[in-house]
Order: sequence, then C-alpha cells, then structure tokens
Amino acid sequence: MNNKQEFTAIVPVAGAGTRLRPHTHTYPKVLLTVGDKPIIGHILDDISKAGIKKVCMVIGYMGDKIKTYVAGKYPKLDVTFVTQDEPRGLGHAIWLTREHVKGPALVMLGDTIISADLKKFLEAREDSIAVHEVADPRRFGVVETKKGRIVNMVEKPRNPPSNLAIVGIYAFRETGPLFTSLDRLVQSGKTTVGEIQLTDALMLMLKSGHRFRPVTIDGWYDCGKPETLLETNRYILKKKNPAPRAPGCVVVEPVYISPLAKVSNSIIGPYASIGDGALVDYSIVSDSIINENAVIMNMNLSKSLVGPSATIIGRREQINIGESSEIRFDKTACDL
Repeated sequence: MNNKQEFTAIVPVAGAGTRLRPHTHTYPKVLLTVGDKPIIGHILDDISKAGIKKVCMVIGYMGDKIKTYVAGKYPKLDVTFVTQDEPRGLGHAIWLTREHVKGPALVMLGDTIISADLKKFLEAREDSIAVHEVADPRRFGVVETKKGRIVNMVEKPRNPPSNLAIVGIYAFRETGPLFTSLDRLVQSGKTTVGEIQLTDALMLMLKSGHRFRPVTIDGWYDCGKPETLLETNRYILKKKNPAPRAPGCVVVEPVYISPLAKVSNSIIGPYASIGDGALVDYSIVSDSIINENAVIMNMNLSKSLVGPSATIIGRREQINIGESSEIRFDKTACDL
C-alpha cells in the first residue's frame, strides 16, 4: 500500500468567487478570512497535518496574490502552481495538473472547509469520494450507492438519484486512470452545465469497471456566499475557540483578534474575526469578519463582511464592503 507521504494534494483555487462580490472584485476568494486565517490557510493546514508535503495548486483569477500568501505562510510545502486561463470547469482544472502529478493524489477543493479525518482517504485500499447528505442535491454532483460502493454519479441532476452530494475530497491511489478519463472529455469537448466536469470523468471510470468508495464526512462548510462564509466563521471560532487579547475592551467569546490588530474602546463578539493590521475603535462588532488592514470606527456591525483595507466610519448595523473602499456615515460614536 502506498504511504500517505507519497500523495500529492491537488487544490483548485482558480474560481472568481462571483457570489462574494464586491470582495472578490479585487481579492481572490480563498484569501478571505474565516475564523483565524484565510480559507486556503485552513485547507493547507489540513493537508500538512495529514503528512502531505507536495501540493499542486490550480490558480487563475488574481493568482499572484495566492502565490505570495502561500510562499510566505507555507515555505515547507513543495508547491507547484498551474494556471487555468479561462473557467472551463473543475474537470479541466484537474486535467491541467497532469504533467505535475504522478502516483496517488488527494483532491481538495479550495473554497470549502471540511471536517474530516483525511487518514480515511489516504489509507483506503480503493479510490474514495467524500459525500454528505443535503436537503437539495440538485446543485451538486450526486452519487448513488449500493452495498458500500458508488454505482452511479451525475452532476447537478434535475432528478437526483439520492441526497448524497459530492463535497470536495477525492482520493486516487493512482492518477493514471483519472487523467485518461479527463483527457477523453477534454478532447471530445463534452460539457455538463457548460463546463468540463470532474464528475463526468469519474463516471467514465466507473463504467470501465473502476471502483469508488463513499466516505461520509462529519461536517461540510461552504465559503461561497456572504451568509455561508459567516456560518463557517462561527463554526471555526467555536471549534478553535482562540483566546483573544483586547485590553480595555469587552470580549464575548468565541472571538479571534489578530495579535497585529489594534482594538480599543469596543465590544467584540460573539463570533467576530478581526484580521491582521485591522483597527477597531469605539465600535460593537459581532457575527462579522473584519479582514486585514480594515478600519472600523464608531460602528455597530453585525452579520457583516468588511474587505481588506476598507474604511468604515459612522453608524450602521449590517454592511458588506469590499477591499480598499471607504464609507462614512456620521461622526457620532456608538453607545457602548
């Protein structure tokens, strides 16, 4: 059996994150803060803890910012970057890594936080796919199982064969059959919902006699929309419960406050994340994410996303503001 150190992690992070605009007009989605670090940081942490040293990341939209972050925070990982110039789907993104990935591989989607034991995937004798029961599976790849094996897969079906959605982790003992099936799709030009789908390639493998084992995961947290990003932030803060420091402030845990942030005269929490270099003064911040270098003064924020280097001065209860923006309401301080 292959040792887990031999795996390469394939991490697609080329998506533009249109549902998170205005933040993603000037910032890649995977660098938005959730909990105590950017989305991609949580994923790379899990990969590192699993003993994987080699990573192949598929970048596109503002990929240089992702390169800079990864190089600065994860110097011990052996990371290769592959560029997807146009959004042609997850299957196409994985296909682009074919010259860089040999042997076993673990695919982890770069926009989802998953609570799972990766050893179940790395040590399995068969290829494995993470699944999770969802109320409406029509938005996902869906599997049908029988006697502990996957017998059918379909991408975004109108009439789902089950409620088991494919949720972002795939383990392959050998990537040769995977890349062969992806190459067939790319060369034929076959698409589903306008894109080259990984699910379609896996179905080709299944039809040829390949076996896949479903692995039900504990938790699955989407980072694709403002409301789900805030929900994921709450989950991470409850799980990690970092001990914040904010002298002169009232802190209602769970909260994350970066050691590099400046927070004063404020009430922070619960479920607030304050990023590196952020300045918060005379404000109330709860159930919100304040990204790096943002400035918050005289505000009452709840269920809000504040982008990197944004400035908000005034009084308001909920806001969604992108990078380097500035909003001023009034100069009256919040009543603390």
